[in-house]
Amino acid sequence: MRTDTPDAGTGQQACAVVRRGRPRSEAAEQAIVTAVEDLLADGTTLSELTIEGIATAAGVGKATIYRRWPNKEALLVDVVGRLEEPLPEPAGESAREGLIAMVDYIRRRGLAKRTRWVLRAALGQLHTLPELHAAYQERVIRPRREMGLQLIRQAVAEGVIRDDLDVELLGDLLMGPVLYRSLLSEDSDLEDPDLARRLVDTVLEGIAPR
Repeated sequence: MRTDTPDAGTGQQACAVVRRGRPRSEAAEQAIVTAVEDLLADGTTLSELTIEGIATAAGVGKATIYRRWPNKEALLVDVVGRLEEPLPEPAGESAREGLIAMVDYIRRRGLAKRTRWVLRAALGQLHTLPELHAAYQERVIRPRREMGLQLIRQAVAEGVIRDDLDVELLGDLLMGPVLYRSLLSEDSDLEDPDLARRLVDTVLEGIAPR
């Protein structure tokens, strides 16, 4: 018998999407996602959300939800991930251009968090739900950080960055300033569309091969 109690397992297991049963209906899936967004917008907290309540709001049966997500945690991580800015698509550009696109993604994500109440509320509550927070880190945050690190490795290979520096530290150095503006200094300027270029070029100038 299914319940809304979180399933045991790692964060990665919590965010795995089940693909079984009848062919998925995009309309039903969108109705479910929209129902979660609407419930959050109405003031329902993440901990208060239940599969039964989401199913009722979406006009579907609980089985329709479970065919797509194994539990509530997987569904909520998916919904919060969709609320965020999509990752920039790699287009075979130089490492510098890729880093600018990545930093600008973080800038736009910060703007979205400021202006979209639902996203701000959802992200603010994740820390109170350890299993959900772990799944979000695994599903959403880790791929974004790894993309940034890959771009830094590419920059090293292209001779844009010195090869004697710690890649993880460089990731913090490049992404940290705009994250600071987004998360810790909410009145700071994120509107400038040229911010990412100026930030990346300033850092690259300092860590370029001598």
